[in-house]
Amino acid sequence: MKVSDIHASKVPEVTLAFWIIKIAATTLGETGGDSVTMTFNWGYLAGTALFLSLLIVLVIAQILAKKFHPFLYWATIVASTTFGTTMADFADRSLGIGYTGGSALLFICLMTVLGLWYRSQGTISVNTVNTPKVEAFYWAAITFSQTLGTALGDWAADTGGLGYEGGALVFGAGLAVIAGLYFWTNISRVLLFWAAFILTRPLGATVGDFLDKPVDHGGLALSRPLASAVIAVFILGCVLVLPQRAGRHPGRGESKT
Repeated sequence: MKVSDIHASKVPEVTLAFWIIKIAATTLGETGGDSVTMTFNWGYLAGTALFLSLLIVLVIAQILAKKFHPFLYWATIVASTTFGTTMADFADRSLGIGYTGGSALLFICLMTVLGLWYRSQGTISVNTVNTPKVEAFYWAAITFSQTLGTALGDWAADTGGLGYEGGALVFGAGLAVIAGLYFWTNISRVLLFWAAFILTRPLGATVGDFLDKPVDHGGLALSRPLASAVIAVFILGCVLVLPQRAGRHPGRGESKT
């Protein structure tokens, strides 16, 4: 019997509820990260250190857990989105490599992690996240994808000249295209999952920026802490109300691509 057959999955089944909560979590990551670094004046370096510490603690707890715990899983996702926000801002602004350079660097990092994961396991399907080693690959890929998504959102809104509303529309349209490919083509579901996972982050980033940035910068100038609190309550409600169950294991005849 294979190891993957005797370990329970500790990540949720990918359903519509998953994507609703994921998009809300990415928006919270943007407003929450900005609340700490800007509103509370921690700065990007201190904010990054704070959320990295929180992320490490939660990932360890997730790996040590014996089964899927919805609140633990989504808390870890939120920690990865807030860390992604502060880390991307730190790299883009404090280190001076810019949105284009930051996006390119993070894309390379993400592809490297996915490549190492595939080389080790023969698949990068989230349906196989059921051992500590695979979980480590999973959370590394999640964190890099969240950070990349933040950089892409900032690049589209600022360097790309789309603004926050335009950026949200472009990334929303991209997700709609991926949904169409999922329902009407036979393109690899694993590839479509990671493409959608990456695109939900810049969508959330642009929506979050639209909510809390100054009016003269194209935003609504809402209170970052207040917006974060409202989104957090929405996520908690979704986790309580919407179905949350562990993802299934792939069958023996299922493709591993």
